[in-house]
Amino acid sequence: MFAVVQVRGTVNTRREIKDTLKMLRLHHVNHCVVIPNTPEYLGMVRKVKDYVAYGEIDEDTLVTVMQTRGRLTGNRRLTDEYVKEHSTFGSIEEFARALYQGGVTFTDLPGLKPVLRLHPPRKGFLTIKRTFQQGGALGYYGKEINSLLYTMR
Repeated sequence: MFAVVQVRGTVNTRREIKDTLKMLRLHHVNHCVVIPNTPEYLGMVRKVKDYVAYGEIDEDTLVTVMQTRGRLTGNRRLTDEYVKEHSTFGSIEEFARALYQGGVTFTDLPGLKPVLRLHPPRKGFLTIKRTFQQGGALGYYGKEINSLLYTMR
């Protein structure tokens, strides 16, 4: 499972890049989506690699981000009570763990928004014009995406 965070804006960007970001549901900077590890999604992410940060999210980070940044329609917070009422899961943690293992999707919980609106990272990005390997904030992070998401929670 991959987490994809939009880091750069789309002003003066080619149309195909904008369309791919739209298909990934990344409409604004600091928005995050969690996608499965499929060749179709990975091809889309590789196309927009110069505008996003992405990597393999772990289970604990997904639970933390869902608890702090999960939103429902009407911009209401995701709560354990809502998850109990509208699904077979007893808490946000159980739902996030099932989501990580691939048993459910965001659409299985009615009203849950598939986009996580994050804060800018504490202490900021180093630079948004270089890749992560060059000391910047773009491209493939690997397991280090978890520390980025923790600073943006």
